[in-house]
Amino acid sequence: MKIEVIRNYLEINSLRDLKECNKPSNDYSLNLIDPINFQLNKFFYKSIGKKHKWVDRLTWSEEKWINYVSNEKVKTYVLKYKNDLVGFFELVFHKENNETEIAYFGILEEYQNKKLGSYLLSEAIKKSFSDDTNRVWVHTCSLDHKNALSNYKSRGMKIYKTETLNI
Repeated sequence: MKIEVIRNYLEINSLRDLKECNKPSNDYSLNLIDPINFQLNKFFYKSIGKKHKWVDRLTWSEEKWINYVSNEKVKTYVLKYKNDLVGFFELVFHKENNETEIAYFGILEEYQNKKLGSYLLSEAIKKSFSDDTNRVWVHTCSLDHKNALSNYKSRGMKIYKTETLNI
C-alpha cells in the first residue's frame, strides 16, 4: 500500500529571526551527550520514530551507530525532566556551507503536548547558530507529529521547498 507523504524543508537564516520559547521550569535541563552514547541516539530514534515511520536507521549495526555519533560534525542534545529522559535533537554541522541541519528532533510520547517541543526547538536553533553558521535547516513530513510543521514555523523558520513522495 502506497502512502502519499508531503515533505517540507524549512530554514532560518539568522538567530535574530528566532521566536524563542522559554524554559518551562528549572526542573528541565538540556545537555550535550558527552561522551557520546550511541545507545541514547538509538533509543530516541526508535522510541520517537515508531509512530512516525522513521525507518532508515532501523537496520544500522552498532558499528554504524557508533561511527555516526562519533563524527565530529554530529552533536546530540538530550532534554531531561529531573532525571527522566524527555526528548532530543541531533545537529549536523556543515561547516563547508556555513549551515547546520537539525537531523532528528523529538519528544517522547508521555511528554508531548506540553509545549516542550517549542522550548526544545528554540534551543536546537540557538545551538545550531554557532561559529559562522548562517543557515539552519530541517525537513519534516506529514508522518511527523501533527504539531511539527507549525512548531517550526512558529519559531521563525520558513518553508523553502515542498515535495510529495509516495512510500
